[in-house]
Amino acid sequence: MDNLPILDILYEDEWLLVLNKPENCLSVPGRGPEKLDSILHRAELYCGEAFAVHRLDYSTSGLILVAKSLECQKRMYKSFREKEVEKEYLAVVRGHPAGSHGSVRKPLRCDWPNRPRQMICTEWGKDAITEWNPIKAEGENTLLSLSPITGRSHQLRVHMQSLGHSIVGDEFYDDQYSTQDKRLLLHAYRIEFAHPFTSAWVKFVAPCSFLD
Repeated sequence: MDNLPILDILYEDEWLLVLNKPENCLSVPGRGPEKLDSILHRAELYCGEAFAVHRLDYSTSGLILVAKSLECQKRMYKSFREKEVEKEYLAVVRGHPAGSHGSVRKPLRCDWPNRPRQMICTEWGKDAITEWNPIKAEGENTLLSLSPITGRSHQLRVHMQSLGHSIVGDEFYDDQYSTQDKRLLLHAYRIEFAHPFTSAWVKFVAPCSFLD
């Protein structure tokens, strides 16, 4: 048992693993043997077979789902594709966004010369929608609830930057980023969906370390 991979398991049944991913950890293996370690690889070591359902950025912590079978992966893919999964993130952003809530709808595409950065592009970008709600001011910053309606790469990070309120600790999009920043202050906090096999509506939340 001492050799089992480190996994923060919030829920497990015969079909699914619900995990709390730490920051600075890959969701799936990258290229090269040095990048084999990831949540998916750890899950494979833990339960034999594991299949990615969705991903979180390397720097983002929080809830991530892993399927134990291809059929479960297929059903969860369908739920995500048809926007039947509710997601909420917590983020600390620079400044104080005006208003009690808001939304951003700006299309995104890869900034190819500067990969993995993404960029807003009205001509070639894919539709991207984010809803935001302030929770509380924290000095010069604000704790926000962010709900991605779509699931584009770096969506929350680019959308908040476009409003002039970059997420603290974002090495790609925060103009005030410093190497002294301990981490990206973005956490996948809540996820809700109809269970792919029982159809029961399930809800999971993951403790957020930067709010301790």
